Amino acid sequence: MPGSLFESGIIANDASVAERQNWRFPRQSRLLKTDEYSSVFNFRCGQSGNFVRVYAKPNHLTHARMGIVVGKKELRTAVARNLAKRTVREVFRTNQHDIPAVDIIVRIMKPFDRSNVLLVREELLQLLHKSKRCLGS
Repeated sequence: MPGSLFESGIIANDASVAERQNWRFPRQSRLLKTDEYSSVFNFRCGQSGNFVRVYAKPNHLTHARMGIVVGKKELRTAVARNLAKRTVREVFRTNQHDIPAVDIIVRIMKPFDRSNVLLVREELLQLLHKSKRCLGS
């Protein structure tokens, strides 16, 4: 399959089945309630990029949790919103073991399509790395 994630190097081909099972995005790794989203937004620790903005707040768990905000003003079609959410979930899922115990909200700020998904992934990885600064607050 040309242009797949395996060929681009985003996901390794040699990952064992056990490793892939650890890459799941279970319910415990998600922000689900309005209060959880509000507390992260009110903490006011965020990093911006061209396509996304990442808000972070330390949590008292042993793992990171993530929520996604995609507005209809930014991405008008459901197809575009679903692509954005899949892209963000995949980056979080494959890198969640490197992210400290923080609650993260990823907000899509600018429309993107398949042609620049790799740029968005790189930007999101950089912003997730920068979100470690919020731990000191």
